[in-house]
Amino acid sequence: VQLQAFGGGLVQAGGSLRLSCAASGGTVSGRAMAWFRQAPGKARNFVGSISGHTRSTYYTASVRGRFTISRDDARNTVLLQMNSLKPEDTAVYYCGVGLGSYVNSDPRDYDSWGQGTQVTVSS
Repeated sequence: VQLQAFGGGLVQAGGSLRLSCAASGGTVSGRAMAWFRQAPGKARNFVGSISGHTRSTYYTASVRGRFTISRDDARNTVLLQMNSLKPEDTAVYYCGVGLGSYVNSDPRDYDSWGQGTQVTVSS
């Protein structure tokens, strides 16, 4: 499976963006999907994930209540709706396909990262 993230850009603090992640070369149905982000000089950090079957979601504390993950397996796509953006949300955002179906924050449990998309939030 190959992944490509879209939808990044420059936005003012308090604004919104919606990121999309399109999968090709295979299906993501039944597998967890996750978003991670990486700021310059920092490690790749977990943002949120959605399970492969029940659609349960799990978010890191800093984005809970502001970000929402959803998926459309018919289109092999996962979305990240980001509201009330803050300058500290600035990073390259990556999507990953889970090795299993359950939500997980460990990047080692995801692969097929693909290219990320840059999100920049100005103050």
